[in-house]
Amino acid sequence: MTDEQSDQDRVESRAHLLPEEAAVGSDDPEAQAEAILAESDIRATDQNAAPDTVLERRTSDQTVVAVEPPD
Repeated sequence: MTDEQSDQDRVESRAHLLPEEAAVGSDDPEAQAEAILAESDIRATDQNAAPDTVLERRTSDQTVVAVEPPD
């Protein structure tokens, strides 16, 4: 499968409207899917691409201060 086929498969899969999208309709579900997937790909590649979004990748031991229970 080529990248172009893979991209088309993704678009066709995403072009099926979600219930919320179907409620308001879409003039062009495939164009909408292409735009959504393009933005998603940009955000996945550049984690600073989404405005006002901070994505932190830490493990739980980096986020929680261990507290010893009282005796």
